[in-house]
Amino acid sequence: MKKLLYFLFSIVTISTIIGCGAYSFSGGSTGNAETIQIDFFPNQAPLVEPTLSQNFTQTLQDLFTRQTNLTLVNSNGDLHFEGEITGYRITPMSATAQQTAAQNRLTITVNVRYTNKEKEKDNFEKQFSFYYDFPADQQLIGGTLETALEEILERITQDIFNASVANW
Repeated sequence: MKKLLYFLFSIVTISTIIGCGAYSFSGGSTGNAETIQIDFFPNQAPLVEPTLSQNFTQTLQDLFTRQTNLTLVNSNGDLHFEGEITGYRITPMSATAQQTAAQNRLTITVNVRYTNKEKEKDNFEKQFSFYYDFPADQQLIGGTLETALEEILERITQDIFNASVANW
């Protein structure tokens, strides 16, 4: 009886491991893809933050190399991301009694073209956007800018990951 239970447990465990082989623990399915190509995303927004393109591209590359078993390549990747940063704007969000802004919002928008050589039906071109609110009495420099970019880029790249390999 013990041998039968051990055998069944082994079969279930092996089946689970094999069945989840194409999935990462983050929930992303990369199918048979082995490589990923993430091109540089130039900043084509009317208002330009000098480090934004490099930071965004690096954050997206880091996310995919951390959460999948894909190898990052410079060309001919099984999965391919390209696009551009199309929006970087600061807008007032709420007013004080003196009719001045109490809070501002930084919004960043990125246009992404995703190509999956293995499953062409998954290909898309979409815009992803997120924002960060900050007090109007603070300038968007130094630590405030760093915090804003970190939060926005983390959210946008996670949304891109979910739309492409997590199929959300």
